[in-house]
Amino acid sequence: MFGKRGDGASDAGINPAPKPIAESQLQPASAVESETAIQNPAENTDVATAGERDAPVPFIDDAPSIDGANEPSSMNRTEDYYDTKTSVFSALIETIDVAQLAKMESTAAREEIRDIVSDIISIKNLAMSISEQEDLLDDICNDVLGYGPLEPLLARDDIADIMINGAHHAFIEVDGKVIDAKIRFRDNAQLMNVCQRIVSQVGRRVDESSPICDARLADGSRVNVIAPPLAIDGPTLTIRKFKKDKLTLDQLVKFGSISPEGATILQIIGRVRCNIVISGGTGSGKTTLLNCLTRYIDQDERIITCEDSAELQLQQPHVVRLETRPPNLEGEGEITMRELVKNCLRMRPERIIVGEVRGPEVFDLLQAMNTGHDGSMGTIHSNSPRECLNRIESMIAMGGFNLPAKTVRDIITGSVDIIVQATRLRDGSRRITHITEVLGTEGDIITTQDLFLYKMDGEDAQGNIIGRHVSTGIGRPAFWDRARYFNEENRLAAALDAAEDTKERAE
Repeated sequence: MFGKRGDGASDAGINPAPKPIAESQLQPASAVESETAIQNPAENTDVATAGERDAPVPFIDDAPSIDGANEPSSMNRTEDYYDTKTSVFSALIETIDVAQLAKMESTAAREEIRDIVSDIISIKNLAMSISEQEDLLDDICNDVLGYGPLEPLLARDDIADIMINGAHHAFIEVDGKVIDAKIRFRDNAQLMNVCQRIVSQVGRRVDESSPICDARLADGSRVNVIAPPLAIDGPTLTIRKFKKDKLTLDQLVKFGSISPEGATILQIIGRVRCNIVISGGTGSGKTTLLNCLTRYIDQDERIITCEDSAELQLQQPHVVRLETRPPNLEGEGEITMRELVKNCLRMRPERIIVGEVRGPEVFDLLQAMNTGHDGSMGTIHSNSPRECLNRIESMIAMGGFNLPAKTVRDIITGSVDIIVQATRLRDGSRRITHITEVLGTEGDIITTQDLFLYKMDGEDAQGNIIGRHVSTGIGRPAFWDRARYFNEENRLAAALDAAEDTKERAE
């Protein structure tokens, strides 16, 4: 059978106490090269191509992970299960030729491993039900070819966040609630190996000398790793997952995140090239909302995105994606967000989209918004539109710009047209609570006006918040003339009238 070595499972792989094999012996050349790149990024700074990242490089520890994910409710995994898994995994290591396995397609490699494991179970005469055997096969395939205990969690589309706090503590967020994930790794060493495998796919590294890393998975999910010595209780891995089927504004309406009239206003705002800042706290859905708004950008516009870890997925054909780069081991080679934003101004963009504004790059983004790049967008961590404006001022000050406060506020009001506030409520639901226009300044104060607000009316017996989106009755928003220029005037008027009618009926 292709992928095996020796004379067969009976004399090479079915050894109840196989001799230990050095990890370097088990890794194929591609895996060894990958580890070298992680340890010495200065010598190999090129990010792997898409084809190289997708290649099925086996990931093998000296023993299998101990996981409990993807287990059926009828099956209670015991230590006997893990002992059996360790025995079968050890026999598998003795049997397979990892270098040959690395050259195979992922599906073929998985089938090869399943065949060998089935042979091992048969020869060892292990008493296992069909369900237990299938679970064992899946677990071992995940350990060798995937991310071990994380694989079943990554496959679920209902999970928003995966939080691994050391080898034996894992939590997930489902429907806005954080619950125990019921998985565990064998030890912190195996968890660290999984973290290294994840970040190496995008040319990043995480180790004792560089213990903090932002990366992404192939599906765009955001990954953060913080390792010892900074993480005292073992490596901490946080994954922000994004649904396979990207959300749209229509779906947000269905979920109650925004009213139909509010969604129409957002569509028009995105279409007529208003400069938009999406404000919200951690986990409030800022990136999801940004993805929704980008769907209404015209197909012929040149868009440039700047992100710390590329996760935006625009559907337009003319998109250039830029990503920051951390420093290498010598502390050199770092490319910051501000450098990306400044450089993309020379790339003839029509819209600039910054995944997350955290520092002095906000000044360059405002300058871009105010100098012919209408329709640019970005997200900022803040809890209200007013606080968002204050944070923009603070971030400009962080950049060392010695400008009078009034000048800074004039720049802000001349650049930002709309602030959309996303909020995660205490019941775990996410709502768009404000659609706010930035009008100008009166003295030293930036003036704004709300177009839509979310009003909470209480909660039901299950603790779910009850509320509604209401129009503030603004008949002619400040971007009315812009809507007329893009032939959206009638649609805007109809949406505002419908919102007002809905408000009157509710009252």
